[in-house]
Amino acid sequence: MSAPPTILVFDSGLGGLTVLREIVGARPDAHYVYVADDAFFPYGHHSEEEIVARVVPLVGELIARHAPALVVIACNTASTLVMSYLRSAYSVPFVGTVPAIKPACASSRTKRVSVLGTKGTVKREYTRRLIDDFAQGCEVTLVGSAELASLAESALSGNDVSDQDIVAELAPCFVGNGDDRTDTVVLACTHYPLLLDRLTRLAPWPVDWIDPAPAIARRVSDLLGSPGRESDTAGAEIIFTSRRPHTLSRTLMPFFGGRVLA
Repeated sequence: MSAPPTILVFDSGLGGLTVLREIVGARPDAHYVYVADDAFFPYGHHSEEEIVARVVPLVGELIARHAPALVVIACNTASTLVMSYLRSAYSVPFVGTVPAIKPACASSRTKRVSVLGTKGTVKREYTRRLIDDFAQGCEVTLVGSAELASLAESALSGNDVSDQDIVAELAPCFVGNGDDRTDTVVLACTHYPLLLDRLTRLAPWPVDWIDPAPAIARRVSDLLGSPGRESDTAGAEIIFTSRRPHTLSRTLMPFFGGRVLA
């Protein structure tokens, strides 16, 4: 029996777990290595040049160490900057994470869509090109949050995060009134679905929340080809670049399909 493929999932922190969860569901036959670059978190506090200089060689080291069949960059900020560099430097297939503007605009009924991302993601030319190409007549509001990714990390770690702090980051997404108001919000940071239950509860009116993770999982599965017959029994690994020991095994295991984390 052939060895299960290794999928390397890389993010600035724990937000990529929302992408990992979908991929594990689609490909239970794979072995997973999740890397949180917490030594450099949050990426939004660094320049574009610093992020490229950090991520490209780091991913190369991880490829050399773990020999993955495929690498997922589960971070919008990194994906909008480094994918071309990674694909030029390394032969392994890459799957990135970009704001799901096309499906959001296609499904919006009121033609008012908000993109909630980090300040870095919403100011990128890449994001604005997506709007130019796929807005389909929608009015798109870009909302750059300075704190929501950190709030999501804190909540996942078991710390108290106030509703007031979340509402302050969320409120600019909601524009208009009556039949002419925002009906769709793109979650353009993989950390944000960690707070989806609270975002839904705290929103001033119901909207569709667009999470790209299911589409990423489908793309990963397509690139890997037909799955093996059995699930990987070798567990999974989680690596923090700060080298700090992780103490969240029970909290994180559901994202890995219940695997025991090394």
